[in-house]
Amino acid sequence: MAQHLTSDDTDAGGPADGVRQASPKKSAAPPRGYLDAASGEPLRPAARAALEAALDQGWADPTRRYHDARRARLLLDAARESVAAHLGARPDEVSFTASGTQAAHLGVAGLAHGRVRTGARVVATAVEHSSVLHAARAAGEPVLVPVDALGRLDLDAFARAVGGGGVALAAVQSANHEVGTRQPVAAVADLARQHDVPLLVDAALSVGRDALPGGWSVLTASAHKWGGPAGVGVLAVRTGVRWRSPSPDDPREGGRVPGFVPVPLVVAAAAALEAAESERAAEGVRLRRLVDVVRARVPELVPDVVVLGDPADRLPHVVTFSCLYVDGESLLDGLDREGFAASSGSSCVADALEPSHVLAAMGALTQGNLRVSLPAGVREDDVARFLEVLPRVVADVRATLGAEDL
Repeated sequence: MAQHLTSDDTDAGGPADGVRQASPKKSAAPPRGYLDAASGEPLRPAARAALEAALDQGWADPTRRYHDARRARLLLDAARESVAAHLGARPDEVSFTASGTQAAHLGVAGLAHGRVRTGARVVATAVEHSSVLHAARAAGEPVLVPVDALGRLDLDAFARAVGGGGVALAAVQSANHEVGTRQPVAAVADLARQHDVPLLVDAALSVGRDALPGGWSVLTASAHKWGGPAGVGVLAVRTGVRWRSPSPDDPREGGRVPGFVPVPLVVAAAAALEAAESERAAEGVRLRRLVDVVRARVPELVPDVVVLGDPADRLPHVVTFSCLYVDGESLLDGLDREGFAASSGSSCVADALEPSHVLAAMGALTQGNLRVSLPAGVREDDVARFLEVLPRVVADVRATLGAEDL
């Protein structure tokens, strides 16, 4: 159970005071029209309450020995235990980073650094998040495993890659960030284990949303994806895994992460994950039903649309489709004018104006794609209104662009 503070605990008399059990709070409804949860969830009420209390009590350096520092350390330890329990890890295996991107960079670089004598090859799927692919290129020689039209990796190709020798690590996402397709992590982990290759799993879009796979050596995640504050990532390294810090500084957080730990943000992140997990099963069923409606209705309402990703084996809250004869940025602008927030491709490349590497690897249309990802607590009438507005927005964009611009 997560532990956090209340304002009544501010003047606690000892380092063990100020920490109390928190009952999970249901998520408040997100802003009207917000359909971009895969980029970030609105801050959950439980996280906001924990953050406000921890700002008063968790501000000190938790590595020091005086009273305020010991109190901050207790808060940090309680948050770490809570997060670790939800990840299926030991508390000493969990470190907090400044972002999910930093967690991915450190995870890849630390494994490559720890296994430098084994080789420099980094096996990853062609649809990994850009943070993992960039880290793989920086750390060694990336070997990209192809995927099928649904975005799922080719297991035979993966087996050949990890069995080819000289492999420092393998990396696979729990589910794809752009189309929601789950990856066969259990089978991948078994193949990696057979060849004594550590496996990094990017679980950023699954934590708090989906059952987490086992078999990982390193796992990374990001708190703002489950309704925690931005500025907190998670790096979990299994005991016994050959991981060495690539940082030139003296790292904190179990010797893995450089820099000061923002205890109030970490406490809020743990409270948000506790709340997300408490409602995950029920909310997942509801959101899957809403996404099923979107997947079925969009092709009926909008001509020349292709829905992407696995229709069944997928995250419950994500759906992406490509619209022919539509520019993705113009489509987003049109939806924004109607009060809807969505995204075109992954947030990691949204500002780069480059075609999606994920959709390209799937052999899908890389322009005119729209990702809809439902936040916890989304109103069903917002989804209905989105389906009402979308055909008009697409028609307007197509008319504005004209055939000569397509």
